[in-house]
Amino acid sequence: MIHEFKKRWVSFGIGLIWLFVILWPLLGIKPEGLEFGTTFALWGKLAVAALCIMIVYELNVRGVFDGAKKAGSAITGSTRKAYAAIPQWLLLLILLALALVFPSMTGRYGHDVACNVLIYVCLGLGLNIVVGLAGLLDLGYIAFYGVGAYTYALLSIHYQLSFWMSLPIAGCLAAIAGCIIGYPTLRMRGDYLAIVTLGFGEIVRLILNNWMELTNGPNGLSGIKRPGVYWLDMTNGWTLEHFWVKKVWMYYYVILFIAICTIIAVYRLNYSRIGRAWEAIREDETAAELMGVNTFLLKLLAYASGAVFAGFAGAFFASRMRFVSPESFTFLESAMVLAMVVLGGMGSIPGVILGALALIALPEVFREFDLYRMLVFGGVMTVMMLVRPKGLWPAKRVGRRSEEMD
Repeated sequence: MIHEFKKRWVSFGIGLIWLFVILWPLLGIKPEGLEFGTTFALWGKLAVAALCIMIVYELNVRGVFDGAKKAGSAITGSTRKAYAAIPQWLLLLILLALALVFPSMTGRYGHDVACNVLIYVCLGLGLNIVVGLAGLLDLGYIAFYGVGAYTYALLSIHYQLSFWMSLPIAGCLAAIAGCIIGYPTLRMRGDYLAIVTLGFGEIVRLILNNWMELTNGPNGLSGIKRPGVYWLDMTNGWTLEHFWVKKVWMYYYVILFIAICTIIAVYRLNYSRIGRAWEAIREDETAAELMGVNTFLLKLLAYASGAVFAGFAGAFFASRMRFVSPESFTFLESAMVLAMVVLGGMGSIPGVILGALALIALPEVFREFDLYRMLVFGGVMTVMMLVRPKGLWPAKRVGRRSEEMD
């Protein structure tokens, strides 16, 4: 017991030293010279906060909070029972109502953040098919996002095709790109698969950057049309009136519609025979193949299906920004989407949505902390993965194993 106590406090001290080593280059190196005062002031506050947390942890180890934990467990159990008693359709209806009235409760900044979150929800759910359901690590997923964006940009600029007509075309071309990228990688696993998909993602970005005749290279494409919407006008009789989406809150409803369609489609795929086959491949590909699952075709289908939703998100991104360039589709974006899937819970639709909120909305909440916000954000994410390694909302496994049955 005493040995463990000493071990914890030694680790705590080493952690504080490392925190100072990380903070000083950020705060102490300035054009005027080296400075220690600012770093020590911030480090002291963080050290006091960490010391308080450590003391609470030690008290918890000694059982001081056992009574409070029992009371909390009882409250948690009753809350779960109440949650289970509420019909699922009612909860979904409440969430949909909140999503619909969100623009009326927030300003332009809130609308802009919400649009970004919903774009990444679509991307995360698409990657969730590949990584979460089929178990294929894809580090070049953002390439399909770029294919969808450039598809709508080219169709809009050169052929004046509307957004809604271009949307399925962008999804189809992204799916074709998914098949092209996925086909050579189907016999690879693990690190080899990750490296090859990363290479294909960079190939797509370099093509977009260097094909001047088609994509205008690093200069990008501008002049992309906005989405158009038909609205029922009852003032002059029952006529359809067409108007262009210009306000940010209008864009919010467009991406909300796309995100809802994506959620429904991924949910149906997840609980279909195809989804069960993907999970079998993820758990044990060899066993799934011996049971008659066509692993080659289903893995290719996973790449294509995930790419479709990235293509939809890319088309919306192009219509909203009215400009696309290769700098928007770098490896960092692929890593961000993958982090959402892992953080939220692989294979879990609510988990991916929570992951998108955590990685896109939370940094905006901490924006007032300026230099410290990403440091705080990274620390919070690290703690979350240590406390809940399966994600914020882990996926529920269908059925139980024989050893779990009493």
